[in-house]
Amino acid sequence: MTDQLRLMAVHAHPDDESSKGAATMAKYVSEGVDVLVVTCTGGERGSILNPKLQGDKYIEEHIHEVRKKEMDEAREILGVKQEWLGFVDSGLPEGDPLPPLPEGCFALEDVDKAAGELVRKIRAFRPQVITTYDENGGYPHPDHIMTHKISMVAFEGAADAEKYPEAEFGPVFQPQKLYYNQGFNRPRTEALHNAMLDRGLESPYGDWLKRWNEFERTERTLTTHIPCADFFEIRDKALIAHATQIDPDGGWFKVPMDLQREVWPTEEYELAKSLVDTSLPEDDLFAGIRDNA
Repeated sequence: MTDQLRLMAVHAHPDDESSKGAATMAKYVSEGVDVLVVTCTGGERGSILNPKLQGDKYIEEHIHEVRKKEMDEAREILGVKQEWLGFVDSGLPEGDPLPPLPEGCFALEDVDKAAGELVRKIRAFRPQVITTYDENGGYPHPDHIMTHKISMVAFEGAADAEKYPEAEFGPVFQPQKLYYNQGFNRPRTEALHNAMLDRGLESPYGDWLKRWNEFERTERTLTTHIPCADFFEIRDKALIAHATQIDPDGGWFKVPMDLQREVWPTEEYELAKSLVDTSLPEDDLFAGIRDNA
């Protein structure tokens, strides 16, 4: 049955797939589900966040090739397929006022046109389930917000032969469910933070929780909790493969693995669209689909 199940995860940059829903994908791969990561941009404008690699001239001059190689390694670790959508990283604008986005970047593309490129991927792969970001992008990076926009258009557009003709975009197909990644949610953060303090350990989440209060973020509805603790180590290995973006000694890895598995053994999603009947809360992205696969 599972060889008929297909999951597509739409992400903005290489490394996003390993920090958002990676353990879920590895779990489904282990069950025989066909999993495809679609990466919208090459991450060309991402800063080198690993202090051990900052100042490396080769990396600075060949960042596109370096990040592609990192993606190849992460893909192999997770066991997923991966394809590029081919757009150019917009970068994260900083300053007050914010500078304009660079010409030709992903966030400035026409939404319907950019969504057409994703429609091609959906019609070719034919996923029953798609995961993407919410309307805030998970955090307000212009590429994450654009990823949300094109995912919503493509979810409907994949079945619309008039808007996206079959002769150009392939035979129509309608995905059944669309989810928002919500792994960075407040209940999880607070649970891990408090568990670290209870054990007398320094928590990496203190500043996160302060910023949560400052930004007054609206709490999301967590509809779907995927048990995937057995795959947390694979998730971390895939994340470390993105060496330019991740400091292996940084906050991502400060929480002991046994504590994570005990306190919060799931990854969370918000069901945004469903064309099948399902009961909430769920513990399976294919709830309502699996029996009819």
